[in-house]
Amino acid sequence: MKLVILDRDGVINHDSPDFIKSPAEWMPVPGSLEAIARLNQAGYRVVVASNQSGIARELFDMTVLNAIHQKMHNLAQQVGADIDAVFFCPHAAVDNCDCRKPKPGMFTEISQRYKISLKGVPVVGDSLRDLQAGYVSGCVPYLVLTGKGEKTQATGGLPPGTMVFPDLAAMVTHLLKTSTPPALHVVS
Repeated sequence: MKLVILDRDGVINHDSPDFIKSPAEWMPVPGSLEAIARLNQAGYRVVVASNQSGIARELFDMTVLNAIHQKMHNLAQQVGADIDAVFFCPHAAVDNCDCRKPKPGMFTEISQRYKISLKGVPVVGDSLRDLQAGYVSGCVPYLVLTGKGEKTQATGGLPPGTMVFPDLAAMVTHLLKTSTPPALHVVS
């Protein structure tokens, strides 16, 4: 099975320092949903792994989160994309759970659900914690410069071998080798 794990906010949709708290606030990054469709067409299953501490902070509830994800699925389907599953952590950092990135709990759950090793599976994120959680799970880290990506790149400390791309569409183009633009930067 070919699998790609994506963070949600800042990778698939525009991020907000005030959280995405309603379906109306969920707006896709241009080209992201089409990139997911290209992954699907190449035989990849796409899953989302997302920290959603807005639930613990009581900024929104499960009904709203489900409505946000329904909008994401609907818009994806309109361009021929399918997001196979959404894994999320509803906890706040103070809860010290195992599922909140940078801890690998969500990735362990993905591995168990799909009955595969995550060794070599691409993980795409815009923050260090996205990449750390994937890296310790055996994933290959890709940083996108959308969302918090530019700040993350400037801060440094990326996992070894992290490749950096302007956005999800460019990363997918590279991954699928339809044309191979050079990565902006590879961390050694």
